Amino acid sequence: MLSEFELIARYFTRPLHAGSRVALGVGDDCALLAPSPGMQLAISTDMLVAGRHFFPDADPRQLGHKCLAVNLSDLAAMGAKPLAFTLAFSLPEANAEWLSAFACGLLALADRHGCELIGGDTTKGPLNICITVFGEVPLAQALRRDAAKPGDDIWISGSLGDARLALAGYRNETSLDAATFDAAARDIAGTRMHAPTPRVELGLALRGIAHAAIDISDGLIGDLGHILEKSNVGATIDADALPAGPMLAQQPQDLRRRFALAGGDDYELCFTAPASARDAVLAAARSASTAVTRVGVIDAGHNLQGHALRIVDAQGNPLSLDIHSFDHFTTS
Repeated sequence: MLSEFELIARYFTRPLHAGSRVALGVGDDCALLAPSPGMQLAISTDMLVAGRHFFPDADPRQLGHKCLAVNLSDLAAMGAKPLAFTLAFSLPEANAEWLSAFACGLLALADRHGCELIGGDTTKGPLNICITVFGEVPLAQALRRDAAKPGDDIWISGSLGDARLALAGYRNETSLDAATFDAAARDIAGTRMHAPTPRVELGLALRGIAHAAIDISDGLIGDLGHILEKSNVGATIDADALPAGPMLAQQPQDLRRRFALAGGDDYELCFTAPASARDAVLAAARSASTAVTRVGVIDAGHNLQGHALRIVDAQGNPLSLDIHSFDHFTTS
């Protein structure tokens, strides 16, 4: 049986990369980071709990990828370049096969973004994984939630809803159209659920162009709501303009709308930018090899009915949808 320190040494200790901003990594009481001059540190933490955020029997390689991807997505939403991360987790047992696959998925994504593992903690207990990620962003260039302005376009990267569609398939939810969502389609959609793509390159490309941004983790209407609240603005969203994932696009309209608006686990970027910057937004998207879709507009605030967020169809007719984004303490 591996000890705690043998586990760390075998699976999670590696030499630092040349040119790294990490001055001291795994192996001491603290790691040491040296951000570039004129940069601010961007720091985010996410905890993933078995049975709440992933299935207990999840593929460990995909799980390693996802645990870091959701943190890198937070950096992307701030326009921050990844530097390093810490890993703290409890494990029911130190299973060598599981640990090897988990580390491969985790570190492959870390290498893709030049993000160094610099420390953490391990213990025995229920499967629970917590990552803290560190990035850097130039002073006054972070894409903050409180910076949206009336007249801004609202944009979405990539596509929405396939992760939620995959979850519906795993749960055998009866609302699915069985003719268009078989086991093969579920597995295609499942890639979005198990191995999301953090939009780091797009976040970097949007610095100086976008006003506000957030990553879509709990569902678009909830996450956009954070921008509206922090910026003290309102918005109108065209539900039929939302870029549904390729599997969700084959489902009935009602399901497409619900899963695109409030599905969660998409890890795409929702951002606002002035209408005058549309060409710049599209150029940034091309440079990041990421599709973007304009789906709405920011306005000055509440309408006469008091609703900050209005959802309409393709003809501009208001939609009344009883849907809610994911909440860790109220969603079952």
